[in-house]
Amino acid sequence: MAATPFRFGTEFAGKAAESESRNKMETFIAIAAILLGLLGLVGSVVPGIAGPPFSWAGLLVLYIWGSGTNSSGDPLSLTILLVWLGITIFLWIMDYVVPGYFTKLTGGSKYGGWGATIGLFLGLIYPPVGMILGALGGAFIGELVFARKDPATSVKAAFGAFLGFLASTGAKLIACAVMMFYIVIYAF
Repeated sequence: MAATPFRFGTEFAGKAAESESRNKMETFIAIAAILLGLLGLVGSVVPGIAGPPFSWAGLLVLYIWGSGTNSSGDPLSLTILLVWLGITIFLWIMDYVVPGYFTKLTGGSKYGGWGATIGLFLGLIYPPVGMILGALGGAFIGELVFARKDPATSVKAAFGAFLGFLASTGAKLIACAVMMFYIVIYAF
C-alpha cells in the first residue's frame, strides 16, 4: 500500500512539471510574437525593414502554436490570419506604387521617385528629420538634375514624392498597429 502514495506523488509531480514547461513555452511564444509585432511597427517607419510582414509573422506564430486566445477563450482564426496576409501583400505592393503615383500626380518623373528613395536612405543618419529632408531633397535633386526640370516643377514633384512616402508609411503604420493589437489580445 505504501507504493500507491509514492506513485500518485510522482504522477502529480510529472503533471506539474509538464504544466510548468507548457507555461514557459506559451510565454516564449507570446514574447516572440510581441517582438515581431514591435519590429513590424518599427519597420513601417524605418525604410529597409519590411514592417507588415514582421507583424503578420507575429500573428502566424500565435496561430501555428495555438497558444493565442482572446478574452472569450477563442483561438486566433485562420480567417483573421488570411485577411491580414492579404492586407500585408497589398501594402507590400502599394509601398512601391504609391510614392511613384504621387510623384507622377504632381508632375514628377521616375527620377524624383528614385531621388526620394535615395535621400530617404541617406537621411537615416539623422532620423526622423533626416529622412524627411532626405526624401524631399532627393526628389528635388532627381527632378532638377536628372529630369532637367525647372526649380518650381522640381519642388512640386518633391512634395508629391514626399506625400507618397507619408501615405504608404501611414498605411503600413496603421496596419501594423492593428496587427499588434491582435497580437496582444491573443497573446494574453
